[in-house]
Amino acid sequence: MKQLTFSLQSSLLLISLIFDTTSVSLKIPRLSPTGGQFIHGNYWTQGRPSEALSSAFDPKDLQTCYYNQTLDHFNFRYDSFNTFQQRYLINSKHWGGSNISAPILAYLGAEESLDDDIPNIGFLPENAIHFQALQIYIEHRYYGKSIPFGSTEVAFKNASTLGYFNSAQAIADYAEILIHVKKQLHAEHSPVIVIGGSYGGMLASWFRLKYPHVALGALASSAPILYFDDIVPPETGYYSIVTKDFREASETCYQIIKKSWSEIDNIASKPEGLSCLSKKFRTCRPLTTSSELKDYLESMYAMAAQYDSPPNHPVTVVCGSIDGASSTDDILTKIFAGVVAYFGNLSCYVTETHDGWAWQTCSDMVIPISVNNDTMFPPYKFDLDEFINNCKATYGVPPRPNWVTTYFGGHDIKLSLSRFASNIIFSNGLRDPYSIGGILEDISDSVVAVHTKNGSHCLDIFTSTHADPDWLVNQRKSEVRIIKGWMAKYYADLQALQ
Repeated sequence: MKQLTFSLQSSLLLISLIFDTTSVSLKIPRLSPTGGQFIHGNYWTQGRPSEALSSAFDPKDLQTCYYNQTLDHFNFRYDSFNTFQQRYLINSKHWGGSNISAPILAYLGAEESLDDDIPNIGFLPENAIHFQALQIYIEHRYYGKSIPFGSTEVAFKNASTLGYFNSAQAIADYAEILIHVKKQLHAEHSPVIVIGGSYGGMLASWFRLKYPHVALGALASSAPILYFDDIVPPETGYYSIVTKDFREASETCYQIIKKSWSEIDNIASKPEGLSCLSKKFRTCRPLTTSSELKDYLESMYAMAAQYDSPPNHPVTVVCGSIDGASSTDDILTKIFAGVVAYFGNLSCYVTETHDGWAWQTCSDMVIPISVNNDTMFPPYKFDLDEFINNCKATYGVPPRPNWVTTYFGGHDIKLSLSRFASNIIFSNGLRDPYSIGGILEDISDSVVAVHTKNGSHCLDIFTSTHADPDWLVNQRKSEVRIIKGWMAKYYADLQALQ
């Protein structure tokens, strides 16, 4: 078995920011199951990783494979038949084998390398032993080591090469690989449960809808499938929940953050003001506008709330440092104390990244998010025309803001899915700002919502720890019980047909 290698240190050096700070994706927080580099920040290393690396996960059990993947599943042009190497990993340690049609748990990768996900996604290895399941982890095209055109430089060069980078192509990739693996293992009758978190959770639910002959069911963790095409009013969502999380943690912290934006603008407007801000926040390069700093801070607060999970609770960590600063410190010194608490004591801050999420939000992942007047953030109104113009200026092509609801659905979701969908769990934690775009009520007997009041983004599929509260333990038990019911019915049907 090949070992899966990963480096927490190298991940942290790559970027301190999960929010893409390019102009095209401003205010659209990245959808990641684990938080990408966020989980390797200072607060996290004080707790969960050391506890979370349970005996259920051993990188030695993973076999790395590559599939010769079709570049374009939906055209018959000559260049559509080009291929690239797509990475997937298999863990067969607990698999009962094809002779008993033992199940397959398939993790559908999201917008980051599998190296970031696998060590932290515990739902598969922890339950594989009980289900006697094969585990498969499939990397999303254009991430990690699954890069078309041979290199990131070529693949991300322009819209001509990026045009194959979208959600429909991604789930078609997953279908090809799962069918291939089942044939290779003579496991045609082994039921597949697809599992994903965040954007990957959306893909898992959409996979079940589009490929029901491949997947028996889906666990879609923190999947905001309703955050498109104004199904959720842009001004009533994400940042209101972020504000609520911070205000519940500390009224003083909330007030300091709320006052800090005008202070940043005030200093920036003075001669040498941006230079002063650059020094105060130890920026990796000199600030050219105050918006660079404000976007960075907004993203930090947003991610702290999105991943506000026990036992450490990053919102509490950030507010603890802001509130704990000396009473003689000015507002921005207190804010910087929160930055250091969140990211750790780095050599510099306020970095910028250009990654795949920027393209995805400029193609089919158009999530309209505004900031209203009752939050701790500066007000911002999502302007679709402006957004389209920014995308065109960056990539030369406009986004398709209505494509997700056209291709996958979303409007009148209960009416439509109750008629034909089955075997999907939509799980959410209500402290997660993206939960506002999730499915929070049962749609039918088998398309169900499982949510917790104090849960955060994708927490249910993270590796369990001894510190997990009872409500989280019970949430996971509920999900496993539902999946067992799907499997029991499948095996009964299979036996009746044989």
